[in-house]
Amino acid sequence: MNLTVWIVSGLLAAMFLLSGVMKVPATKESLAGNPRMGWAAPFPIELIKVIGIAEIAGAAGLILPRAFDTATWLVPAAAIGLVVVMAGAIITHARRTEWSSAAVNAVLLALALFVAIERF
Repeated sequence: MNLTVWIVSGLLAAMFLLSGVMKVPATKESLAGNPRMGWAAPFPIELIKVIGIAEIAGAAGLILPRAFDTATWLVPAAAIGLVVVMAGAIITHARRTEWSSAAVNAVLLALALFVAIERF
């Protein structure tokens, strides 16, 4: 089971790292030009950057503490943080009737919850 948790953690970390790295340097204009980021239009750019930072921190928190065997309690904490981020994403996409995006976010939420439960 440990190998499975590592694989899921690695995949989640990669996805959230890429997503966060895309959001942090973004400008409102660059987000408006990206058709996959239409959800961001009503939100202030500062909030989008905070979400990006949370995703990057969550990605690091899924891997680094366990890899270095220090403060391993951070792994389930990071996973729970990502569950919260994905809950917000599901609500946002559902309000916009973007059901495929909401479904992807639901899968990511379930995987992050799996990691949190297994690492407690």
